[in-house]
Amino acid sequence: MTLAQQWRDARPPAAGVHLDSAACSRQSVAALEAAAQHARHEAEVGGYVAAVAAAPVLDAGRAATQALIGMADSEVFFTTGSNNALDMLLSDWAGDRVIACLTGEYGPNLAIMARHGFEIRELPVDGFGRLDLDAVGAALSNDPPALVHLTMLGSHSGVVQPARELAGACRSQGLPLIIDAAQGFAHLDCTGIGADAIYSSSRKWSAGPRGVGVLATRPGLLSEDTQARIAHAETSVANHVGFSVAIGEHIAAGPANIQARLREVGAQTRRALADVAGWHVRENVDEPSAITTLTPPDGVDAAAVRADLIVQHGILTTFIGIERAPKEMTRPALRVSPHVDLTDDDLALLVDALVAVTRV
Repeated sequence: MTLAQQWRDARPPAAGVHLDSAACSRQSVAALEAAAQHARHEAEVGGYVAAVAAAPVLDAGRAATQALIGMADSEVFFTTGSNNALDMLLSDWAGDRVIACLTGEYGPNLAIMARHGFEIRELPVDGFGRLDLDAVGAALSNDPPALVHLTMLGSHSGVVQPARELAGACRSQGLPLIIDAAQGFAHLDCTGIGADAIYSSSRKWSAGPRGVGVLATRPGLLSEDTQARIAHAETSVANHVGFSVAIGEHIAAGPANIQARLREVGAQTRRALADVAGWHVRENVDEPSAITTLTPPDGVDAAAVRADLIVQHGILTTFIGIERAPKEMTRPALRVSPHVDLTDDDLALLVDALVAVTRV
């Protein structure tokens, strides 16, 4: 049985064509039932007793996270999502409030940085918005920031950033590096990057529940006060259980197999959409991600297209407004992000539907 068929069979049937994994993947029956079973257990024995009983499952989820990011000695915390993780990291930071990031940094991340009083400096990029490795060393050494933050795969673009190379440059300068892996975790190879902290959401490529995230840090990065606050925070243990099961399924399927299939999915999608109705595919065909970004023809409202694709054709994609990357985007776009179960028929339906709903 193929990986695509295994993925499809493990989930409830989709009500239409789901091409939106970069927003929220489809959970498996096992993850759904594990979360529901824990919720029932809370009703039977009480929430705190049930949480103690769930500890082995949650420990397995943390261990799986360590394996996927290659940080064997990391401290792993469950969060409510990526924004929550970055908020905790920056609120806990005791050094100078100067942070370097890409021009295409995720808009909500920029807002969190600003809210915590950080001066934001831009790292050098090339014409695709990819980190310029020839210039980044000088940029970091000439006027060093206190922190470096990298979103390894953007919300607005399928362009993969060279995280390991940036980590090496940061180490040579003695600068701490934070990685936003919301789109990279369970999608790209995140092992051994060498960052001081990596965080992600559950609901995207790892196909866990919404409202859960994970943060892995080098030992001692977070203060004891912040660690205590995380430990005593109100948490959805049922969703943590669901996430842990989803990560276990991901590892059982083989992370390298999933990564390879997602690279195929990205190339397959871009080839199919290359010349559709005047839409422009931003990424190169061989970009090693499953995210494809489409810029609409002049006069076409990408938000209206996304709505029409759902209502008229049962096809789910994402509208990308410029607020996603306000320092880089100049026009809204449409994002297509299938998972490993993509079929040729799915793409044929998308192509026909996109032509049908594009109104200039």
